[in-house]
Amino acid sequence: MTTKWNLRTSTPEEIRKRDRLAKELDLSPTIALLLVQRGITSMEEANKFFKPSLNDLHDPFLMPDMDKAVARLNKALGNKEKILIYGDYDVDGTTAVSLVYKYLRLYSTALDYYIPDRYDEGYGISYKGINYAAEHGVTLIISLDCGIKAVEKIEYAKQKGIDFIICDHHMPDAVLPDAVAVLDAKRTDSRYPYEHLSGCGVGFKFMQAFAISNNFPFTDLEKLLELTAVSIASDIVPITGENRILAYYGLQQINKNPSLGLKGIIDVCGLSNKDITISDIVFKIGPRINASGRMMNGKEAVELLLAKSVEVAKEKSESINQYNEERRELDKKITDEANAIINGFAHMEDQKAIVVYNPTWHKGVIGIVASRLTEKYYRPAVVLTQSSGLVTGSARSVTDFDIYKAIEGCRDLLENFGGHTYAAGLSLKEENLKAFTERFQQIAKEEIIPEQMMPQIEIDSILNFKDITRKFMEDLKKMSPFGPENPKPVFCTKGVKDYGTSKLIGKQHLKLEIIDSNSCSTPLHGIAFGMGKYNEPIKEMKPFDICYTIEENPYNGNASLLVKDIKPRTTMKR
Repeated sequence: MTTKWNLRTSTPEEIRKRDRLAKELDLSPTIALLLVQRGITSMEEANKFFKPSLNDLHDPFLMPDMDKAVARLNKALGNKEKILIYGDYDVDGTTAVSLVYKYLRLYSTALDYYIPDRYDEGYGISYKGINYAAEHGVTLIISLDCGIKAVEKIEYAKQKGIDFIICDHHMPDAVLPDAVAVLDAKRTDSRYPYEHLSGCGVGFKFMQAFAISNNFPFTDLEKLLELTAVSIASDIVPITGENRILAYYGLQQINKNPSLGLKGIIDVCGLSNKDITISDIVFKIGPRINASGRMMNGKEAVELLLAKSVEVAKEKSESINQYNEERRELDKKITDEANAIINGFAHMEDQKAIVVYNPTWHKGVIGIVASRLTEKYYRPAVVLTQSSGLVTGSARSVTDFDIYKAIEGCRDLLENFGGHTYAAGLSLKEENLKAFTERFQQIAKEEIIPEQMMPQIEIDSILNFKDITRKFMEDLKKMSPFGPENPKPVFCTKGVKDYGTSKLIGKQHLKLEIIDSNSCSTPLHGIAFGMGKYNEPIKEMKPFDICYTIEENPYNGNASLLVKDIKPRTTMKR
């Protein structure tokens, strides 16, 4: 399938702002334009972007119900009540539980935490979890990364004399649970300045407000920002505004002085002595934390993140690393089975969405499988299995298709659903599966245009190799951390040629040493994964165009190109 390259064009106004910013900050025009394209047009905005400050975090009391949440927590601590920290079993939930538990244990010994079992209890607040709290004398539950739709369960808890403080970041319904406090910046009545916090981020804001109310030093809370960085990266929330500040300082903590638990994961990932980035969390650290909840129980991930000894951290890290290996094998098996089902679909080319179901599939990996199907077929995908008597599953989307809204359009057929624009979960009775599939596919058919069903690469700028100087690299690095809504810039260089030393690696990858028509004799190095098919024309010294991101070689600090696509000049559309 041919990949479409979309080169971003600039308006005269953007060019004017670029030139002014480049002059004021001594930046290359390319870097200045990247800032303008991200809405950063003044020297003050650029300095705040390049050097995020914890002083710019928003007042947590701007969030609805924050004063109520803090008052109830202070009361519970003053009366030495038993408090249960309750969170989802994924990375966001387990990091949130770990952050709040770690901080509150400085002020209470009557704490416990609870992670629901993915298979026995499912997502979110469970009756089993509430019963556990009641049996152990808990009078206050702080829920993290879940609870925004748990109306009936919160009422059940009230009947048992248990109060709830809900900390969530998912989309709320019109009716909120009758909890003591519901902290969610996505509430319709919220005037909080930033609505894209992760679940762990909401937990952090709660603890920030608690610290402010008691005049506790911020330094104790600052040490826990490593957990917000892991949650922000793994939950794929925008790395803008407040999230950028939290991620920036969290990454500093991870790289300078990680907790024993995170150090254990860093070691098993092979990331020791490396400058860890958001990408490392997304592809290496996050999946291992997630594997605990996918294959066994997320509680083990919390035990790791709370580890107080090197021995415990090592043991737990090795354990969840093994879960991750098992997850990979299962993921491949189920993906192959899903592809086999899709291959049997009649008129697949006419379908704008994929829905596949197998009651025997492992619930813990169907979200990953949905992602793989979306990446392969460029269609929103819903992957379903059976659990606790219901058909349950995960959905993933393509660019500019709101899968949460699409699933919400089927809510009368569902038992439960929740999520975000690009990822959601749902459950339904098996007798409603056919009707759900037909309606969901009809919604996709009406809303998805052909361009959304083909791979596309958004290119920020055309670049000549001579412009990739050491200063350019330093300024580009200041734009990190990269992630959603602040993506790593993608550049295009046209008419490059092999220096004579490029080679094929493992039959499918290319190790490139290339020059362009404007460069000096020194070649730039790059890697093009899965593009071995271009080896022959490249070795024939035929010119080609590339789009790529720029990485820093950890050994010498030089630029290294991570090539995203190659187009031989003879096939380029003009």
